[in-house]
Amino acid sequence: MSRPTHIDLNADVGEGCASDAQLVPLVSSVNIACGAHAGDLATMRRAVAMAQRHGVAIGAHPGFEDRENFGRKEIAMAPGKAAAIVVEQTRRLESVASGLGARVGHVKLHGALYTMASRDRVLAAAIVAALSVAAQESGSRWVLFGLAGSEMLSIGRAFGMRVAGEAFADRLYRPDGTLCPRTEAGAVIEDEAAAARQAVRLAKEGLVRATDGADIKVEADTICIHGDGPNAVGVAHRIQDGLELAGINVRSRS
Repeated sequence: MSRPTHIDLNADVGEGCASDAQLVPLVSSVNIACGAHAGDLATMRRAVAMAQRHGVAIGAHPGFEDRENFGRKEIAMAPGKAAAIVVEQTRRLESVASGLGARVGHVKLHGALYTMASRDRVLAAAIVAALSVAAQESGSRWVLFGLAGSEMLSIGRAFGMRVAGEAFADRLYRPDGTLCPRTEAGAVIEDEAAAARQAVRLAKEGLVRATDGADIKVEADTICIHGDGPNAVGVAHRIQDGLELAGINVRSRS
């Protein structure tokens, strides 16, 4: 197997976290909240402008319109309606970006919607189909970010979309390659060194240690740092240092 030479490092921003200004220069892609689970037009403009200043790829981060639960509570919704809110939010960010002379290069679902679409083929198909049509209408070529090995990505490929398998620096994995729910103790890795080690190993070896102690294969094109994490900036610095030592460059997918 050839040695990896680069990896995309992404972060969720525009969600009201004070660390955005420090975090954005440390990653290659940002996923900007589109005014549903967090943010508004003003925060979207600030995040786009920040990404432009640092040469960071811009992506839409649509999710459930549920600010009370930060978009992390699963909501029963018809697939067509879920697809419509994803497209509407993506277009909203695209309009903001266009007004600033920038472009939206990728789409990454947020929170509970991301998790649901990772396992539900009907929901994933509705969202991918709607994004495909919207991309054709706007002349865009969005890269679809999704959980590595998920239904979302397999359907995205079937629709001819460019896709990027995503892994997480700061989340525990189950033996089947899915993420441990946040409701489980220890599901979020808060230790900076541990999160950085996991990210570097994912980038370098394509492996992650699951909750049963076994190593599982994760084919990641991009690694996420949650911007709302209390140690997000510290984790990003440590990941950058670890990747440099491993000879792996940080480069966007879009």
